[in-house]
This record gives sequence, structure tokens and C-alpha cells, in this order.
Amino acid sequence: MSDSKPVVTRIAPSPTGSMHIGTARTALFNYLYAKHCGGQFLLRIEDTDRERSTEASVQVIFDGLAWLGLPFDGEVVFQFARAERHREVVLALLDAGKAYRCWLSGDALTDARDKAKAAGHALRSPWRDREPRPEDLAKPHAIRFRGPLNGDTVVRDLVQGDVTFRNRDLDDLVLLRSDGVPTYNLAVVVDDHDMGVTHIIRGDDHLNNAARQTLIYQAMGWDAPDFAHIPLIHGDDGAKLSKRHGATAVTDFATLGYLPEAMRNYLARLGWSHGDAELFSDADAIAWFDIANANKGAARLDWDKLNHVNAHYIRLADDSRLTDLVADVFAARGEPLDDARRAQALRTIPLVKERAKTILELADQLVFVFQARPIVLSEKALGLLTDETRARLVRLSDQLAATNDWSAEGLDSLLKAFAEAESVGFGKFGPALRAILTGGSASPDLHRTLASLGRDEAMARLNDALSPFA
Repeated sequence: MSDSKPVVTRIAPSPTGSMHIGTARTALFNYLYAKHCGGQFLLRIEDTDRERSTEASVQVIFDGLAWLGLPFDGEVVFQFARAERHREVVLALLDAGKAYRCWLSGDALTDARDKAKAAGHALRSPWRDREPRPEDLAKPHAIRFRGPLNGDTVVRDLVQGDVTFRNRDLDDLVLLRSDGVPTYNLAVVVDDHDMGVTHIIRGDDHLNNAARQTLIYQAMGWDAPDFAHIPLIHGDDGAKLSKRHGATAVTDFATLGYLPEAMRNYLARLGWSHGDAELFSDADAIAWFDIANANKGAARLDWDKLNHVNAHYIRLADDSRLTDLVADVFAARGEPLDDARRAQALRTIPLVKERAKTILELADQLVFVFQARPIVLSEKALGLLTDETRARLVRLSDQLAATNDWSAEGLDSLLKAFAEAESVGFGKFGPALRAILTGGSASPDLHRTLASLGRDEAMARLNDALSPFA
């Protein structure tokens, strides 16, 4: 491929019900490389499986790319709509003697495969060098590619290096089925050529296809694009990532509370690196990304690293945005937030988000502020409220009621001064105070818990627990 051509990459998913995380990473690599080179990132929907290619399954792809924040350039191309163009190319190959009509099927096809295997080469149809009779043309038949019998086909891969395939091992693949439907390898070549794709970045499970596709490019006299086949994503056990490893679809990660910017950062590092950089912006990723630096070895999905990256982006995220995301979590749990609770969430999130690795965990960190009064204390919590502790908390309550500074910093200073004045550590009153304020729900440090609840709610909870003993 000439270096003078503008770089054009593409993602070409099949609409099969969900967008796999491997497809998401492939889309990201194509996007980053195109933007790094100042080129275009295109989208093609390979919707030739008409039963599975529903409007809903196509929308899943659009939604997945939108959630990931990977906008594509130009108009989306639908492969099925280009079937006539695919057939046109097949007929051109047939006219040029680069393809032939084949009536091999059923038991005869099985026998031919067995004989070819025994002879040490891929399938060659007996129709390859046979002139069809006029009456044969009326019978259903396929059109096969007339591949070279000897020599090698070399795929020059930007990740894998030069990969050599013996032509004797490459069968005369079907280009057009007997029902007139073009096959995958043919359609992909035609579409990529017509779309001006210069670089094909995809999983290494397509490496064998690259050899067959290279032969079609050569037969048509077209420049082959540059190939880059990246290893697939594996689970933490080293096996190819599958549903048994847990989340595998983009929607799974969204539901589990991962932010799209975190997924972009993490997926970029899943099979590519720039020095020791672990956390970086989209702008940095675009500036640094070169597909030639992709790893040759399989990448493993590491949940601990993903959680670390996600926690970083939660800390950076706008609190109003986090409030909206948390509200979605509570709505999904059947506990929608009204305006008052949304205001509570917005006030609390800055005080608790450093403890959360996912949006689900962030939502859990907010449960304590939504507790309904009066809070019912557990037997364990009641056991903490000895007479001495009750009396001490009454004195603390008086100081809290009198303070003019209800900021987290001000409350921290008040609690420390109170403990010093009482000549005790926090352990003498902190656990009981936390139980009264939260009912045992997860919560941040006590000064942040008080600040999150606000003066009125915090004092009300204290009064509920302590008023009979004041």
C-alpha cells in the first residue's frame, strides 16, 4: 500500500445480538490509528445473515460505538445492499479466467476433499479445467476462485511480520454460492476496495482469510491494504475470552458501572503500550498510537487493572454526571431518586467517590444518606450504646448543634477536638456514632458522613437515637 494515500481504517462487525469486548477493542485500535494518521475511520455492517441481522441487532452496534465514544466518519455501509456489486466482481473474475463454474456438491464434494487431503493439497474441483456444456449452465452451480497451484502467498502484516502461506494449502474458495449469494471473503475484499480502506486491523483469527483475500486483490489487479492482525483477548486463565469468564459484551461493562473513558484507556493498553504509561487521555492515545507497536502475544483481561483505571476516571468525572449515572443505577434497582435525593447524591458524591471502583460501588456508597428515619439499630449497634457512650454522644450532639461550620473540614476538626477534650480515642464513640448515622450501611469517614447527611438530617438521626437519654 502506498504511503501517499490517506489512511482509511474500518470496523466491520456482524449484527449478532451484542458487541463483544474484542470487537470494541478492534474498533478502538482502528479509530486511534486513523486519527493518529489524520485519516478516516469507517463503519461497515456485515449483515448478510438476514435472520440475525435485525434492526435491533444493528442498533446494538451503533449504541456500542456511541457509548464507547468512537464516532465513525461518513455514511455507514451495509454489506447486504452491495450484493449486486459483489456478483459483478465475481463475473469479472470469471471472464478473466480467474474463476470457474463448479457443479461439485454432495458426496462428490466430500470425495474430492478426501482425495485432495490424501494428495497433500487443498481442494481442487475437477471442474477447474473442464469446459461446461450448455446444458450444465442451467443447473445450480457455484463459482470458485482459480487459485495458484504452486508457490507462496505472503501476507505482510504490521503486527505479525511476514506470514507465508503455501498456495497448495489454499483451496479454490467459493466466491458465489449456487443460490447466487456472494461469500464472505469475496464481499470483504470488494467492500474494502470500494471503501478505499488502506489498513485492515482485526483479530488474528482472520489471518488465514488474509491469504485468500490477498489472492483476490491480486487477481483483480487491486492494491492490497496493509494488514495488522492483533491477538485475541483471553481471560485470566489464558483461555479465549468467553461468557464463562463473566462480562464479554460492551453492554455488560456499561451495566457493571464502567465509564467509557476508562474502557477506552484500558482497552488501548490491552495489547498495546506506550512506555510505562498506564493512565492517559484520549489525546495522548491518538498522539502515541501506532499499530506497529501492538503486542504479538495475547492480552488478558485483568479485572483488578480495569477497576484501578475506572476508579481513576470516577475521581476525575464531573459530579453532576456521576449523579445522573448513579440515578440510573437506583432506577434499575427499582428505587428511583426524587429531586431531594438527587440533591443529596450530588452533595455526597464528592465526599465518597474516591472509595468507588465502579458506578455500582458509588451507588452503594450513597445508600446511607437515603436511610429512612427512624433508623432501626441492630443488636450489635445497641450493644455499643453503653451509658457512658450515650452520655458522650449527647455532649457531642450539643457541640454539633452549635457549630457554624458544617463542612467536612470543619467537622473533622470538631471531632478531633472533641476526642481530645474527652481524653479518648475515636474507638470509644465512633462505632456507635456511625451506627446511629448510617444504620450499618457503608459510609466514608465520620466527618464526611456528617457532611454528606447535612446538618438537619444528621441531627435528626442523632436525636432519634439519643433523645430518650438526653
